[in-house]
Amino acid sequence: MQIVSPYAPFPSVGWWQITAGADVVVIDGHEHFGKMSDRNRYRISGANNSIMLSIPLVKGREQRTAMKDIHIANSYNWQIQHWRTITSVYNRSPFFAHYEPSLYTLFSQRYDLLTEFCHDSLKWCLTQLNINMALEYTTHYLPLYPDATDLRMLKRFDAPAPPYYQIFQDRLGFIPGLSILDLLFSEGPATQLWIQSNAVKG
Repeated sequence: MQIVSPYAPFPSVGWWQITAGADVVVIDGHEHFGKMSDRNRYRISGANNSIMLSIPLVKGREQRTAMKDIHIANSYNWQIQHWRTITSVYNRSPFFAHYEPSLYTLFSQRYDLLTEFCHDSLKWCLTQLNINMALEYTTHYLPLYPDATDLRMLKRFDAPAPPYYQIFQDRLGFIPGLSILDLLFSEGPATQLWIQSNAVKG
């Protein structure tokens, strides 16, 4: 099974469920940026509700530009803001301290292109999950992939799954569709098995 996916920072738990059984995942850097999608944002838990962390873009989110050419607006100090929010939310979660040192490197180095940060965040996730995913990258834009599952038209990558422990679940209930960071900080090394057990069958 082949899956075509847009770039996304720290893809959601649902994305990992969908791609878990793929023979190859094709990452499309030549599609146009889609506003109000997960291409430049990821959602984490919060004390009062979920929190959407967005990466600011040069020219904003209204542009019709290939993903590979989207530049990050670094004047907003977004990495400092994201890291402070993540630390504030998850510093007491079971496995945050385990992942903190390596994760911090993604928020301490400068990225000019959105695809660069998305690529490195995906690679970081694959390393922590110990998943050997076959990745390919497009060389040009194709509107259709007839024999593949195409995720590019989706605003979010949701999939049904049983609840797992969340740090604010006692006050908010279970919140589905969060970034894989939420699952990693809660389940740690057991995250890989959780994804495999709840993979979406193609």
